[in-house]
Amino acid sequence: MGEITLIDLWNEMGMFAKGIVYTLLIMSIGSFSVGLSKWFRFRQMSKATKSFAPSFAEALHQNRIKDAIQLVEEYPKSHVAQVLGESLREVAPLLESRENAVAAVGQVERAIEREQILLANDLKFGLGLMATVASTSPFVGLLGTTWGVITAFTGMATEGGGIEAIAAGIAEALITTAFGLIVAITSVWLYNYFTGRVEGLFSELAHAGRELVDFLMLRSEGRAPSRAD
Repeated sequence: MGEITLIDLWNEMGMFAKGIVYTLLIMSIGSFSVGLSKWFRFRQMSKATKSFAPSFAEALHQNRIKDAIQLVEEYPKSHVAQVLGESLREVAPLLESRENAVAAVGQVERAIEREQILLANDLKFGLGLMATVASTSPFVGLLGTTWGVITAFTGMATEGGGIEAIAAGIAEALITTAFGLIVAITSVWLYNYFTGRVEGLFSELAHAGRELVDFLMLRSEGRAPSRAD
């Protein structure tokens, strides 16, 4: 008896089992598409932030508020620029005097928090799809496994024993189980990786936001230049 190959197993599968595999394939493509788009975006965000952050901090320390706001428009892909820039633009009119600078501290904290929430919703978009694929693909594969077992027993009942009678059921059970696990494992890896990346981005953002708040506090206390460019 010749060796059974994967192609032979695939050819022995019924339409239902092949439909399960196609479903898993679509789920996998969706998960990988989200992962690929996020990888490129996060890479662009990190690169832009590395260029933006030093220039932004220098402009603040030199009290060049308008220049700091202008930098935000030059680095639209930076997550730090997006949050701090919008927050600084909102309180910029209050920085004309020391008295108003005191009120700017609380207002910029609220602005940063609001912008962080909006950014979080944006960055986490698509992660739910990865989590769904990771959690449901084993069960989709198990459905194919169950159907394969049914097919195998049906073959035994109608044709008797022998590999020929149960080959179709075995093919369906093995391929759908393996494919479901592969899709689940890769989706879990992708989800965990990008969840970690999002947390890292927000750690950077928290540090940068704290620096902006500290600058405004020093300004309100008269320990920073009070003239806004």
